[in-house]
Amino acid sequence: MSRFTCAAVLLAALSAACSNSPTVTTPTPTTPVYVTDTFAGTLTRNGATTFPFSVSTQGAVTANLTSVGDASLTIGMSLGSWNGTACNILLANDQAKQGVTMVGTASGIGTLCLRVYDVGQVTTPVDYTVTVTHP
Repeated sequence: MSRFTCAAVLLAALSAACSNSPTVTTPTPTTPVYVTDTFAGTLTRNGATTFPFSVSTQGAVTANLTSVGDASLTIGMSLGSWNGTACNILLANDQAKQGVTMVGTASGIGTLCLRVYDVGQVTTPVDYTVTVTHP
């Protein structure tokens, strides 16, 4: 009987150890915190300006041409990735007018860029403002 008792005690101990199943937790995705950058300048004939900005995670990137000194003027606006010296254009609108919005997606942490440029319609310097919302 001694062997039977030892086997029963061992079986009970193993059963108790196996009954404690581990708790599996699923990470809750975090909602990115969005920031808004405002870029402003003066666009000249055949001119262009590039504005780099950093993104902290993946998410939507929205650029809005909020104002142009001459609201009837068409200019160019593009979004891309910044390599430290140039903007690698990924989205472009060569027919941007005041109020136009461009929407892209950042795939992760990095530096993106906004480029504002003349598409052949600027004859005298014109002021502009673009707001960019990004994670």
